[in-house]
Amino acid sequence: MKVLVTGAAGFIGMHVTKLLLERGDTVVGVDNLNDYYDPDLKVARLGQLQPFTNFHFVKADIADRVAMERLFAIERFNSVVNLAAQAGVRHSLKNPHAYIQANMVGFGNILEGCRNSNVEHLVYASSSSVYGANTHMPFSVHDNVDHPLSLYAASKKANELMAHSYSHLYGVPTTGLRYFTVYGPWGRPDMSPWLFTSAILEGRSIDVFNYGKMRRDFTYIDDIAEGTVRVLDRPAKPNSNFDADAPDPSSSYAPYRVYNIGNHQPVELLTFIQTIESALGLEAKKNFLPMQNGDVVATFADVNALKEDFLFEPSIELNEGITNWVSWFGDWVKNKNRFFRFNQ
Repeated sequence: MKVLVTGAAGFIGMHVTKLLLERGDTVVGVDNLNDYYDPDLKVARLGQLQPFTNFHFVKADIADRVAMERLFAIERFNSVVNLAAQAGVRHSLKNPHAYIQANMVGFGNILEGCRNSNVEHLVYASSSSVYGANTHMPFSVHDNVDHPLSLYAASKKANELMAHSYSHLYGVPTTGLRYFTVYGPWGRPDMSPWLFTSAILEGRSIDVFNYGKMRRDFTYIDDIAEGTVRVLDRPAKPNSNFDADAPDPSSSYAPYRVYNIGNHQPVELLTFIQTIESALGLEAKKNFLPMQNGDVVATFADVNALKEDFLFEPSIELNEGITNWVSWFGDWVKNKNRFFRFNQ
């Protein structure tokens, strides 16, 4: 199978690409290597993929319409995994145009490419952020998600709506995956595990929002990658039981599906911090702050649909995941220059 993975130099993108390569698929990875965070980390991730002869990298921006049209016309992909996006809830308060350009214009180009080249399945990253003001726990794909609390969340909800229109109009099978707080080796520097771990090691204070009264469904990267590949292998199909009088948001009469991928075990923020402290053997200096705009108090994934359709659910416990994360982070900080460098 020939697969396009956008955002291949990203955290999730690298791990998904590696899984596909290890099983023998041909993968074309696309990334613009922007400077939202240290591009050296992105290049080092690509270095983990370069030894595979079935991998080809293209430096491009999915928001570049001409570049995407050319790529789809030349490569003729069987399937697409769209993981390229401007990420981060808090950054969307500072730079909203980046989210519109990457997450909406870029995604529109991906949908057009899939339509015009008869792609068999498009899997794309949505987010737990789409649940927004919803406080019904656990978050279910059958719930309404019309009240996003940030532009980032709104852009991801927009992706789901855009995907449905293409599934309806052109029969493109699309599946959206609502990822829940992903962490693990090769993670992003703007996310809490990196921010907390680096601050603790350097003796700096960590910011603890909402005075620590928050819960997150932390999900280890290997579970996210495994779930993504399993979903990719089974193109979305129409729901024969779809009731237009009482529509289920997670499916359609068109070949369209949405799933949660989360560890379905919410963890208190202070417990998460304590787990990192234990793995490091150091105590954090904590700076307790009020809630930030755009954030939510808790996330909790209902993964019943994923279990029923794919016989899979995330299972890696927090202690194991944090131990792996801290081990990798220490190696990165001390020896990052030895990581295989990608020849662009």
